[in-house]
Amino acid sequence: MTGKYFGTDGFRGCAGDSITSVHAFKVGRFLGWYYTAKGGRCRVVIGKDTRLSSYTLEYALAAGVTASGGDAYIMHVTTTPSVSFVTRCEGFDCGVMISASHNAFGDNGIKLINSRGEKMERGVLNLIEDYIDGKLFIGGEPFIVPFARGDKIGRTVDYVAGRNRYTGHLISLSTCSYKGVKVGLDCANGSGYKIARSVFDALGATVYAIGDNPNGINVNDGCGSTSPQALARAVKDNALDVGFAFDGDADRCICVDERGKIVDGDGILYIAAKFLKEKGELLGDRIVATVMSNGGLKESLAAEGIAVEECAVGDSFVYAKMCESGAVLGGEQSGHVIFGKLENTGDGLVTAIMIMEAMVERGKTLSELLQGFYKKPQMTVNVRVRDKVAAVKSAAVIAVVERAKKELGARGRLIVRPSGTEEVVRITVEAPGQEECGRICRELENALLSGEGE
Repeated sequence: MTGKYFGTDGFRGCAGDSITSVHAFKVGRFLGWYYTAKGGRCRVVIGKDTRLSSYTLEYALAAGVTASGGDAYIMHVTTTPSVSFVTRCEGFDCGVMISASHNAFGDNGIKLINSRGEKMERGVLNLIEDYIDGKLFIGGEPFIVPFARGDKIGRTVDYVAGRNRYTGHLISLSTCSYKGVKVGLDCANGSGYKIARSVFDALGATVYAIGDNPNGINVNDGCGSTSPQALARAVKDNALDVGFAFDGDADRCICVDERGKIVDGDGILYIAAKFLKEKGELLGDRIVATVMSNGGLKESLAAEGIAVEECAVGDSFVYAKMCESGAVLGGEQSGHVIFGKLENTGDGLVTAIMIMEAMVERGKTLSELLQGFYKKPQMTVNVRVRDKVAAVKSAAVIAVVERAKKELGARGRLIVRPSGTEEVVRITVEAPGQEECGRICRELENALLSGEGE
């Protein structure tokens, strides 16, 4: 379920247009009042990525929190998973991450995290949306959040210590030394550019980094998990053993094997599931994956005695399904992977460490760990439209979808869905051959774009 402002992964849009410092100030005002009203001065921890617009949103949020009587702890440039970790472990009322994740630098977003380190409950998000629009009523009257006065006014706290504690946590997860392993890191010019290098240096790896020179406008620009080709070239050109590509806020990870072959979230889930099962840590011999995962993942894991539970797209849905089914591993093809015993949200750096653990403990290369995994022919196309919801409901698109599904029958799958984070429609086709996948994608893309002129 999505609201007016908060979608499947926070409040996201074009910075300075659909998401502004005024929005951020109001979010901060609500959070400061809401949690302080529950008893005592509230504590909110705030992190941000490397986008230019993150600075104005960060300070607007902090101003809102403190104006309502809460204390704002500022972690500065850090990752989304680090905010989740610190919120949960340091007893904060909530956490805020300013990031548009894998989007281009012109976008930005506000992700809210509850005291358990999970995505904020929909009920609270609905209240915030009503407050932003001046539609929050209490006792039948429009509610205006009061300003704190005197010694009730909040303060800001420089909280780099939280980021340092998270870095120490990551280092502690490894049971192996990575000495002698040549590791490529693509930090997407994003929020993980310092933490990732610090962790792998501390664990003894020989690190070759790209995407580690952010300038405010180059986040995800031809690098990172959405463009892992740059890392694939770096791995091959420098004879590296493995590579890990993160996105703008480092909650995703895509791998590259020693031959320069890209390994997406499905391949990561295959390796992690087998590794955990071999260690006797895969409870119920099941994992969770979304409907977007390749059909080959389910069949490859079935051969290993591991079942796959399906859920809707989005790491919040993955986590909810994990809680429901008791699974300790879940993820998405895009690289969001959740190791339930360690975290309750996707963390690209944790994923990279777990893959390294599998490689070092088993004494195998990444390509060797992938033996037994195969993919069915699949293609995903993202089509940018003016109105993603209207686009998928157009008569032309519905007609093509019905015809394609009838044609595919039991031979394949077709998924057409509006993105939860961008004005984009995502088309995924799985068919016996790549040529058929491409043809159906083109037909649907043409139908979506033709509807734009209606």
